[in-house]
Amino acid sequence: MKKFILTSFVFLSILVISCTGQTNQKPALAISNNGDVEVYYFHMTIRCEACKTVEAEARKNIEMLYPDQVKAGKISFTALNLEEATGRSIGEKLGVNSQTLLIVKGDQKINITNEGFLYAGSKPLKFTEIIKSKIDALIK
Repeated sequence: MKKFILTSFVFLSILVISCTGQTNQKPALAISNNGDVEVYYFHMTIRCEACKTVEAEARKNIEMLYPDQVKAGKISFTALNLEEATGRSIGEKLGVNSQTLLIVKGDQKINITNEGFLYAGSKPLKFTEIIKSKIDALIK
C-alpha cells in the first residue's frame, strides 16, 4: 500500500512539474459584469499535454454547444497565462493563482478544474455534459 501511495505521489508530482507549452491567444482585458457567461482557463507558461487537452476540449465545447451565444458575445472562452500581467491581474480578481477552469457569470463562479483534468482526455463526452449542465444552469 505504501508503494502505491508513493508511486501515485511521484506520478502526480511529475505531471505537475512536467507541463510544457504556450498559448498565443490574446486574452480579454477585463471581467464583464453585464450578465454574460465567461469561461476562463488559467494556466502557467510551462504546460503538459493534459493541460493543453483541457483547454482545447473546453474551447471546443463552448464553441460547439453555444455557437450563437459565442457569436453574439454572450458566452466567451479565454485562456490566460498566470505568469503574464493580464492573466495575473484577472486571476487575482477571480481569486485564481494556479491552473483553473472557471465558469463565471456576475458574482457566480463555478470551478470545474477537477472535472476537466479527469474527463477532457479520457471521457470527452462526459466533460461536454458537465460543461453544458453548468452553463445551462447559469443562462436559464
